[in-house]
Amino acid sequence: MAGDTIERRRFLLGAGLAGTAVAAGLAPPVPAQAQAAAAPAANTEPQTYLVLTATEADFLAATADAMILADELSPSGSDCGIVTFIDRQLASAWGGGAKMYRGGPFLKGKPEQGYQLPLTPREFFQVGIAAANAWSRNTYGKEFDRLAAADRVAALKAMEDGKAEFRGFSSRGFFGQLLAITMQGFFADPVYGGNRDKASWKMLGFPGLPATYADKIDAYRDQRYFAPPQSISDFS
Repeated sequence: MAGDTIERRRFLLGAGLAGTAVAAGLAPPVPAQAQAAAAPAANTEPQTYLVLTATEADFLAATADAMILADELSPSGSDCGIVTFIDRQLASAWGGGAKMYRGGPFLKGKPEQGYQLPLTPREFFQVGIAAANAWSRNTYGKEFDRLAAADRVAALKAMEDGKAEFRGFSSRGFFGQLLAITMQGFFADPVYGGNRDKASWKMLGFPGLPATYADKIDAYRDQRYFAPPQSISDFS
């Protein structure tokens, strides 16, 4: 159990530091090392979303729970608000591709050239989730969120390795973007909908928004300083 805990902490920390470096079709993603969740997460997400359909929300909740397990380190991914974070991001100007060049031509590029598709981020996840569920139905007989925990892990590994055959779409590229936005939601400031109750910050001992501690030096000299993390919303 101790070994699993250490590995999971290293994975989450590494994925958080990786940020958004994974390119959406071609760059190699951070290894998933996803494991099966011990129990279904409680339904703490809103009943309606800004842009996500129920099918898309169910898929994202299932992938978040497979990547971020509920254990002594943190709640599950869905309980941390990952789906709400992704929904808000895809509903934003970024999700609509406001600053993306979309004039084409869209040729297959090299990994270092990054994203080469005409899809906005919202369209990318819409197409990717549909392709993932179609592949899951063909492979397992049911959509991804209805799979047993072990099958979800196997399915994500197949996507990560590019072995899941999506029609006209890169499963490896989709997995990379899915992992990146899930980690962003887990480590972001809670004001954006994810990292509910500052779960990941508490796990890492990250203080959040405060960045200067000059006023604490004398009072805590030669002593351990601890303070609960603070979000942008704590100062508004």
